[in-house]
Formats: sequence, C-alpha cells, structure tokens
Amino acid sequence: MIRIIFPLLVGIATLLAGNAAAAGGATLRSDAPDSHVVVKGDTLWGISGRFLNEPWRWPEVWRMNRDQIRNPHLIYPGQVILLDRSGPWLSVGRRIGGTRDDKLHPKVYSEALSEAVPTIPLQVIEPFLTKPLVVDQARIDGAATIVATETSRVLMGSGDTVFAKNVRDDVKVWQILRPTRPLEDPVTHKVVAYEANHLGTARVSEFGAPATLEIVSAVEEIQVGDLMVPSEQPSVFAYAPHAPTQEVDGRVMSIYRGVTETGRLNIVTLNIGERDGLERGHVLALHRNRGVAEFKGDEGKETFVLPDKRYGVGLVFRVFDHVAYALVMESDGPVVIGDMVRKP
Repeated sequence: MIRIIFPLLVGIATLLAGNAAAAGGATLRSDAPDSHVVVKGDTLWGISGRFLNEPWRWPEVWRMNRDQIRNPHLIYPGQVILLDRSGPWLSVGRRIGGTRDDKLHPKVYSEALSEAVPTIPLQVIEPFLTKPLVVDQARIDGAATIVATETSRVLMGSGDTVFAKNVRDDVKVWQILRPTRPLEDPVTHKVVAYEANHLGTARVSEFGAPATLEIVSAVEEIQVGDLMVPSEQPSVFAYAPHAPTQEVDGRVMSIYRGVTETGRLNIVTLNIGERDGLERGHVLALHRNRGVAEFKGDEGKETFVLPDKRYGVGLVFRVFDHVAYALVMESDGPVVIGDMVRKP
C-alpha cells in the first residue's frame, strides 16, 4: 500500500508548498531543532511535529523541486530532515553514515518501499480502508442475502458453498457482513446508520436466483441471513491533510470497540459525512463542552455558558454519506462521545 500512497502524498505536498507557506499558515515550535534524523517508525506527521506547532500543516512547508515532483522523493530511515527557518521550509538532506569514498565512488542505495516513511501510522487505519464499516438502511435494503448452505450447516467458513438472493449479475466478488450496533446521532438521537461486522468474502461460481457462491475468506463464522455487498476496490490513503474550506459542526458519535472514551491514535465515528462537505484528509479540531456555571453575587444568581475547550486534532480517513471515521492524532485529554469537531 505504501508503494502507492507515499509518492502521491509527496506530489500533493509539493504542489501545495509553493504558496501555502508564503501565506504564513505554518509556524515553528519555539524548540524546533535544525535537523532530524529519520528513524524506523517515524511518520511525516510525527516528524513535522518536531518542527511545527501544528503538524498537520506539513504539506505547506516540504520543499521539493520539479524533478522530485516527476520522480517523488521517498524518505527513509537514516536520511536527514533539514529546517530552513526563512520559510519555514523542510527539505530532505543527505543520508547519514557516508564516507569520503562515497564522494569519489557514487553508490546506488536501495530500500524496500515498505520502509518508506508514511504520513500517519498506516497499520492503525489499514483494516478500515477496505471493509464495509457502516451501512445505512438503504444499503441494507439493497444488499444480497445468504439464504441457504449446500450441506445445511448452521455456521460456515472458508471453502464452503452458500446460496444467496439479490446477487447482481455484474458483480463477481462480494463482502459478507452483519449489521450490529446502531449509530445514534448524539444531537438528534436518531439512528443514522449501523456499524457492520465484516465476516469475510465470497465469489460467485454460478449466477442465478439464488446464486451459488464459494466463501473465499472468513474472519468469523458465517450463517444464513448474513448480508452481502459488492466488494470495494482498495481505498488508498493518497492525499495530504488539509483544513475544510467550510465551517464544520459535528459530534463524536461513537468510539471504536464500544468504549466510552479514548485517546491518541484511536478511531472515532463522527455524525457528519460526505453530505456535510466532509472528505478524506480533512483535519478537524476536537472541542469539549465545559458546560454551564452559576454565580451568586450581589445582583442575584447569574448563569454563564462556558467557552468550549479545544483539546485535540483528528484526521478524517474514511467518509460515508452521513458518517465519517477519524483518527485522533493529538489529544491532551480523553475523547468522549458527544465532543464537538470543528474547522481548525
């Protein structure tokens, strides 16, 4: 996946860097170092956080030339990131560990593409990029359904044959899912969608009514009544983080794994989605409602609505019609259901 992701990210970052930094959006940390040696496990977000007050602004300050746009420069452990405070600009310096012989006798360095530095920790979100995580009522109504098994078994796994209705004749591979927990909007208290438990994949061996399918993979046991939706193409995280152009007014609707609060590098579900102008790569500020305070003075009791507190940042990585998933990148306190998300 990184083979595709990183070159695209650098290309986007390069195109943005030309005028965004000049606008003065990105500011340096007071303790920013002059350089940083890349180590295994680094991310572009993390590296930029050593230099910038707002790490998500890294696309504005990475300086790349036209040759690097045509042949994007991959960043690997052992390379040096240099800070030019006049921009500010960040650029890739020479690899450490060289010798005088290296100057006289150029060498070709090779690195596995899997060692390239990604934008964020991809291992955290990768399982979420290809699976049908959310289904609304319309998608449930239009899904195919497993109606029988070849051997009348109750539970099925890889290699078993199943029969399903409503299988489109233009789709060969299907993802099997089971709607589970309803997602309730914390403001309207209406169910906007259902979280889907991904069970596995199946391939059509014979179209018909019902169609015959073979279960190709199973992560959980599959049974009659489970739903199927067309298999999606792998979703590539190939964009740079950026702020929404419009104002955003959303809430944290749920937290992955059903817990009531979470923190950094964990996944939350938002009650806004594509229909609200949200897109992948959007950076959102996390705000906490401080509530209401009452004050008793000479003029009697007064009530004050306390200002919200901005306490963190989330990065949207997958978007549905009314729902989005975001990775909490920064937080100085727990993320709680009902917290607000806004334009940073």
